[in-house]
Amino acid sequence: MSAAEFQKLAGLFPDETVTHSYVQDIELPGNAGTFALITLDNGLDHTKPTTLGPNTLVELGTVLEGLKDRAARGEIVGVGVTGKPYFLVAGADLSAVKRLEEREHGLWMAQLGHDVYATLADLGVPSFAFINGLALGGGLEIALQSTYRTVSTGAGALALPEAFIGLVPGWGGVYILPRLIGPENAVKVMIENPLSNNRTLTGPQAFQLGIADAIFEPADFVEQSIAWAAKVIAGETVPERSNSVDPEDPAVAERWAGAVTAGRAFVEAKTSNASPAPAKVLDILEANRTMGKAESAALECETLAELMQTDEFRSTVYAFLDLVQKRSKRPAGAPDRKLTRPVTKIGVVGAGLMASQLALLFARQLKVPVVLTDIDQERVDKGVAYVHAEVDKLLGKKRISSDAANRTKALVSGSVSKEAFADADFVIEAVFEELNVKKQVFAEVEAIVSPECILATNTSSLSVTAMAEDLQHPERLVGFHFFNPVAVMPLLEIVRAPKTDDAVLATAFELAKGLKKTAVLVKDAAAFVVNRVLLRLMGEVIAAFDEGTPAEVADSALRPMGLPMSPFTLSAMVGLPVAQHVQESLHTAFGERFAVSQNLQKLIDNGVKSLWALGPDGKPVIPAETLALMSFGTTPSTAGEVLRRTQDALAEEIGLMLSEGVVAGPEDIDLCVILGAGWPMFLGGITPYLDRVGASERVNGKRFLAPGIASKPVAG
Repeated sequence: MSAAEFQKLAGLFPDETVTHSYVQDIELPGNAGTFALITLDNGLDHTKPTTLGPNTLVELGTVLEGLKDRAARGEIVGVGVTGKPYFLVAGADLSAVKRLEEREHGLWMAQLGHDVYATLADLGVPSFAFINGLALGGGLEIALQSTYRTVSTGAGALALPEAFIGLVPGWGGVYILPRLIGPENAVKVMIENPLSNNRTLTGPQAFQLGIADAIFEPADFVEQSIAWAAKVIAGETVPERSNSVDPEDPAVAERWAGAVTAGRAFVEAKTSNASPAPAKVLDILEANRTMGKAESAALECETLAELMQTDEFRSTVYAFLDLVQKRSKRPAGAPDRKLTRPVTKIGVVGAGLMASQLALLFARQLKVPVVLTDIDQERVDKGVAYVHAEVDKLLGKKRISSDAANRTKALVSGSVSKEAFADADFVIEAVFEELNVKKQVFAEVEAIVSPECILATNTSSLSVTAMAEDLQHPERLVGFHFFNPVAVMPLLEIVRAPKTDDAVLATAFELAKGLKKTAVLVKDAAAFVVNRVLLRLMGEVIAAFDEGTPAEVADSALRPMGLPMSPFTLSAMVGLPVAQHVQESLHTAFGERFAVSQNLQKLIDNGVKSLWALGPDGKPVIPAETLALMSFGTTPSTAGEVLRRTQDALAEEIGLMLSEGVVAGPEDIDLCVILGAGWPMFLGGITPYLDRVGASERVNGKRFLAPGIASKPVAG
C-alpha cells in the first residue's frame, strides 16, 4: 500500500480525535546515550481514551520513520512508547472502523497499522513499550511489536478483545503472542477471555503470563521503566521469557494444535459458532505456526477486511459502542438530574436472599445505612449474617480492605419492626411475588415513613400501578427491578407507573448510577422487558416440546442464536415454579401468546426441578419417571421450524412492546437483553438479529432498525 493511499484513507476521517505522538529526548545515566520517549496523548482527560484512527496512525508512522533515521545516524540508542495517565492506548477507533463501508478501505486500515508497527519493530535500535494503563487491541499490539515491555502494577484492562467485537487481532497479535507466552496462554487471551464477558488482564497478570518483561509501581513507573531500559541497552539486564516457544519445535507444534482444538471447542460451547470472528482468530493462529511474520500479516489484513464488512461486526459495534458505551450513559426518558432527592438511609423489606443481596449492594456502593426487616428475628439475623459473610469473602479475596469491610458491615442492620424505616429516604420491598402481599407491605411502610420517602418494588412481573392504587402518595412508588445475581448483572429496569413523580424517577436513576448499574426506563407493563422477551422465547420452545417435538430437538433448536444457555437449562436455573408463575402472569395479561404448559405444571406438582438429568454416560437425558408424568401431542417440529417459530414470536412480541411504548425504542430492548439476560454482543442484542434473519419483515412488514444501524448502509 502506498503513502498516497494511506493519506487518502486518513482524509476520509477529518473529524477524527487524533492521538498525537509527542517525542521527548532523555539522556540515559552514565553517558549511555539519548533515549527517545513517545507519549501517546489525545489532549483530553481520562474520560476520553486514546484510540488509533487513520490520522493517528499516519502521524505515529511519520514520527517513527523520523526516529528510525535518527537511529541510523547514531543520535539515539533506544525508543520508548507510553501513554497519557491511565492509558497506553484503548485500541482502534471503532467509530472510525465502523464507517469503513468499502472492503478496500478496511484493507487499507489493516495494512496501515501493520506498516506503522513494522517500523516500530525495525527501528535499528531496541524499542520499549511502557504499559502505564489500559491497553486494548491495537494498543496492546503496539507493546507486542516493541522489543521489550514493562507494565505498571496499577495497569488494568490489558486484552486482545477482537473476538468479542467481531474482528481478529489484526496488527500482529495473533502472530507474536503465541510465540511470546505459548499457544495455550494465547488462546486464553484471544479467545477465552473475550468470550467470557470480555475479561481483561491486570498488570501483574500480564507480567505473570510473560506479556511484559518487568513490572513496576505506578508512582514512578516511567522513571523506573527508563532506568530498566538503560540496563537492557547496556547489556546489564537480559529479560527472561520462560513461556516463550519455538513454533518449529515438534513438541510445540503438538501443543499448538492442541491449543487450537481446545479453542474451537470453547467457541462452540460459548457461541455455537454463531459469530464468525472467533473461528477466524483460530484459523490464523493455526495457519501462522508455519508462516513468516509478513505472510501472517497479509492473512490478518485480508481477514480483517472481510470481517469489517459483516453484519455481525456492525451489530457488535452497535451493541458495544452505541448501546453499552453511549446510550447506557444517557438513558432515554430519564428526568433532569436537578430533581434528584438526597438518599441518606435505605430500608429493605424482607431478609431473604434477594433482599440480602440488595442490602449488600446498597451498603457497598452507596455507603449509607441500610436496615433489613422481616417477620421474625431469625430471618432478620440470617439476612444480616449473609451480608457479613459476603463481606468477609470479599475481604478474603483482597477485593476490599479491612477498614472497608468493617465500615460496610457496620452500615447494615436488621429489625423486626418497620418503625426502623421512620427516617429512611428510600424503601424497597423484596418479598414474595404476590400483589396483595406487596400492597400490604407498602401500606404498612407508608404509615411510618415521611411523605418524601420513595417507595420501590423489585417485582419482576407484577403491576406497579396496581401496587400504588391504595397508597396515600402513589406518586412516590417506582419499579426498581434488579436481575440475579444482583452484584453481577448490570441491568436495572426502572419502571414508571402513570402517577410516578419526576423527582422520584430522577432519584431512582441517580441511585442506579451510584450502584454502578445501567438503568433503562420502562413503562409499567407485565414483565417489563427482559422477562417478557425471555418468557415468550421459552414459551414457544416448551409449546413445541408439548406438541411432540423431541426434547433434544426443541432444546437445541435455538443454538444458531448463540444464546448463553438453552431454554430448558434457563427454566431450571430460574426455577420451574418461578418461570411458571411469571408465565401465568403474562398469560393473564396477554392471552394465548403466553400459553401455560400443563406438562410443566405436572413437573412442578411432583417436585421435579429440571427436565434433564445426567445419564450413565454423563450426557443429559430425561428420566423415564419424568417422561411418565407428561403427555404429548402428535405434531412434532424440526429444529429449523422451532427456530423460525421462535424468531417470529420474538419479532411479534417486540413489535407489540414498541407499539405499546414499553420503552423509547428498539435500542432499549437490545440494551436490556444484553445486560439483563446475557444476550450475545455479536448479535447486537435481539432486534438486529431479527432484522438479519428476516423475522422483522416477515411478521411486522419492516425492520426494527434502519440500514446502517447494526448493518451495512444501503449504497447511494
